[in-house]
Amino acid sequence: MAKLGRTMKKNIGIWIDHKEAILVSIEGDQTKVERIESGAESHFRPSGGRKAGGTCVAQSVSKEQKADERRKHQFHDFYQMVIKKAGKADNIFIFGPAEAKLELAKEIEKIKGQHDRIAAVEASDRLTENQIVAKVKSFFIVRE
Repeated sequence: MAKLGRTMKKNIGIWIDHKEAILVSIEGDQTKVERIESGAESHFRPSGGRKAGGTCVAQSVSKEQKADERRKHQFHDFYQMVIKKAGKADNIFIFGPAEAKLELAKEIEKIKGQHDRIAAVEASDRLTENQIVAKVKSFFIVRE
């Protein structure tokens, strides 16, 4: 039960890569973990490899560009789903490997009045679910 005059803040930690996001929501002494799959396709690998009259290479480049564009839209939809699940969190801690964490932060910053909710964006290796929960809890305990 919250003390009078003190509101409970909702803090969310998001571990993210291009395959999935793990959201750890902390409100008071309640902790909730939710996993979201991106559903994005993996990188395009052109078949063939030989340059047959110049057409194979040009066709594979065109297919790769279309696949990259499709993946870009899939990642955008994935980030929007993660943002929606994060809801009205007061503070958001984003971490993970590669570029997904930065791309998610950019998507949040595009929303009017939301950029100040991002507490930190940090590089992190792949972690187990328990390690992710522990990292999020320790991040927000230090901040209080």
